[in-house]
Amino acid sequence: MDVTRERAGQQWRARRREIVNRIVRETDPPTGSLPKLTASLDAQLDEAYRERVGEVLDLAGSIGAIMMSSGMPATATMEQVSGIVSAYGIERCQVDVISTTIHVAAYRGPTSAPATTLHTVQSRSIDFSRLAAVDRLVVRIRAGQVSPSDARDELDAIVTAPHPYKRWVATLAWGALAFATAGTLGAGLLACLVSALSAMTVDRVNRRLNRHGLPFFFQYAVGGAIATAPPLALYWLSPRLGWTFEPTVAIAAGLVVLLAGLSLVGSVGDVITGAPVTAAGRFFELLMMTAATIAGVALVLHLANRFGAPFVAISGYAPPALAELPARVAFGAASAAAYALACYAERTAAVAAAFGGAAGTIAVLLIQGAGLDPVMASFVAAVFIGLVGRLMERRNLAPPLVVSIAGIVPLLPGLALLHGIYAILNDQHAVGFGSVLNALAIGTALAAGVTLGEWSSWQVRRRRLADRRLGTRAVDPSTP
Repeated sequence: MDVTRERAGQQWRARRREIVNRIVRETDPPTGSLPKLTASLDAQLDEAYRERVGEVLDLAGSIGAIMMSSGMPATATMEQVSGIVSAYGIERCQVDVISTTIHVAAYRGPTSAPATTLHTVQSRSIDFSRLAAVDRLVVRIRAGQVSPSDARDELDAIVTAPHPYKRWVATLAWGALAFATAGTLGAGLLACLVSALSAMTVDRVNRRLNRHGLPFFFQYAVGGAIATAPPLALYWLSPRLGWTFEPTVAIAAGLVVLLAGLSLVGSVGDVITGAPVTAAGRFFELLMMTAATIAGVALVLHLANRFGAPFVAISGYAPPALAELPARVAFGAASAAAYALACYAERTAAVAAAFGGAAGTIAVLLIQGAGLDPVMASFVAAVFIGLVGRLMERRNLAPPLVVSIAGIVPLLPGLALLHGIYAILNDQHAVGFGSVLNALAIGTALAAGVTLGEWSSWQVRRRRLADRRLGTRAVDPSTP
């Protein structure tokens, strides 16, 4: 009897431990199962495979370098490079993107060293036409339509191809960007024209300085000075000419033109998607170029004050009246399209960017008109821009990165940054630094909102595709 009770007690304790273990213990493995090395897999690594590995890795790394130089986040670049390598049958591959380097390695068998390639992103000059051409090439590669040698020939042709239009057209586009940005902020015709002339001057001068090898930090400082000097000079001369001129918006539009060239979307996207090292490098570069722009603006304002120029009252931003909304939205769309053209975008991409700029401008004006904080309004508007970017991609109009970068340009905080600079120069340090931090928060919110919008649109698209495939299989009579 005692033996029976003891055995029943042991069974009950064992059952109790099993129940507790089911509740508190993790039953799934913490990571995916490790691949097993088999003789059959190694036997497949013939000499032709070994020779092709180097060609494929070099092709994928070159494409990744072009994408990253155009502002694509590091994580997205890694996904594209991995997809290209996998499309050519190389499954065991590792891709690592750190700051300005792309390292790709692939397994070549137990008796050979891994094949590796290293590519360096030399510059971050944005060329949307090149990005669109590379994006189309990647789509064909992943669909299995292009051999590695043919893809290399096409990539070389893309890299060496001239811009789709002449340089003076891009200069006019920078002027159109400043003109439309000033209009988005509510400036008059004279202020818009001054902004456009200043932006075109900045473009030509900085292009000449770049040929002489002047570091980008000083180029941005020169750009900030040029964007500020003409509006201040006209403001000083306007009473003598009998004009009424407000320089604030004209200077702010020039700042937006300078800030538009920075990799804001890529740097914040790297932080969000888990590439902290690359994000730190990009974000520090962004801060340094912004600081250089601030230095150029501050120098001109200080010199104007020393030489007795009249005091400039920096006005704050006021939401437009309802009757002004159509004009502001049109200016916002024109700003995005002009920036896309300034970066050599194709015509379809410029149209797609205009839709993104219009969507963002409508959203931010309505949300700010409802009384929400500018940072939150910028974030929500950027989410809409990200959604539009994915929509334009599905319509084969432009890569989503083009719409994202160009679409947020009308919303960049040039006026808040100018307000902060002027307050600091007039010993209002608390107000000034607060305004500069607010401008930084708006920029971060724009980039984060774009990233969230693209991700949300992709998730919805993926679920619809999955549902469509399931529905097709359910009605297919040939499916067993």
